[in-house]
Amino acid sequence: MAPLNLGFLMDPLEQVRVDHDSTFAMMLEAHRRGHTVRYLEQGSLQFSGTRSEARMRKVAVRREVGRHFDVLEESVQPISSLDVLFLRKDPPVDVEFLHATQLVELCAGKPPIFINSPQGIRDANEKLFTMNFPELMPETYVTRDRSVLADFIRRHADGVILKPIDGFGGKGIVFVKHGDRNARSLLEMMTDHGREAIVAQVYVPASRQGDKRIILVNGDPVGGVLRVPSEDDHRGNMAAGGTPVKTTLTEREKEICARLKPKLLEHGLYLVGIDVLGDYLTEVNVTSPTGLVEIDALDGINVEAHVIDLAERLATKR
Repeated sequence: MAPLNLGFLMDPLEQVRVDHDSTFAMMLEAHRRGHTVRYLEQGSLQFSGTRSEARMRKVAVRREVGRHFDVLEESVQPISSLDVLFLRKDPPVDVEFLHATQLVELCAGKPPIFINSPQGIRDANEKLFTMNFPELMPETYVTRDRSVLADFIRRHADGVILKPIDGFGGKGIVFVKHGDRNARSLLEMMTDHGREAIVAQVYVPASRQGDKRIILVNGDPVGGVLRVPSEDDHRGNMAAGGTPVKTTLTEREKEICARLKPKLLEHGLYLVGIDVLGDYLTEVNVTSPTGLVEIDALDGINVEAHVIDLAERLATKR
């Protein structure tokens, strides 16, 4: 096929970890196939009066620490000049992030294919989107009411996981049990004294064996990695020190993926990372899900090839 013009809206390219970053892995695969790879940052987006545009850098990339890219060209280009735009800015999903998803949609010409859809990203909070599938989840409450949260903790002897709604990378996730003298203080801090809702989820003992990150492309699972927490932590997130371990998908996990697929595609969420603990779905990650490089290394496969395959198929239908 003819080379495509692919854009990657992401965090500074200078700072990526070439041996870990999933976005960089996709850029490498796109470059290997001869596509034009353009890199842009959230802060470079602008609306010129008639259209959205951004300062973009055309880059050549390679997996070489410290010398992983060369800038071939730099210019302001309309967003509509791209065939595909990968929205891969890392959380937090703050007001500036949401504004970026709105700006990229303001195309005077034909918009690019978005992976993932800006509207889909806005709709699918990574903690709350899971609530569309209560039958797949551990028992979960979302509230700012500290008395309700305290009662939820009291009713579950094995403990409860508390999470900030807009958290990411394992940040701010705590484990608490009834009788813990820190519980009241934790609820005060996490809810900002009742001003902010949080997620409370029944503790799943299987989490000690790790939580499973499963990558879905176009709604179908293409690989997974078990993230095992350290002995002194309850979080398996690799950003929080979890160890990636080779794994396979169970029938229950395949069932979870099949249940999610129609909803994901309805929202234009083509590249998603779900988290599964035991038999339960806990999160649906849509902003910049990671794990591709670890799955590649453990299973000897090329997950990013599935993503670029999809980009090519979608772009030919524009």
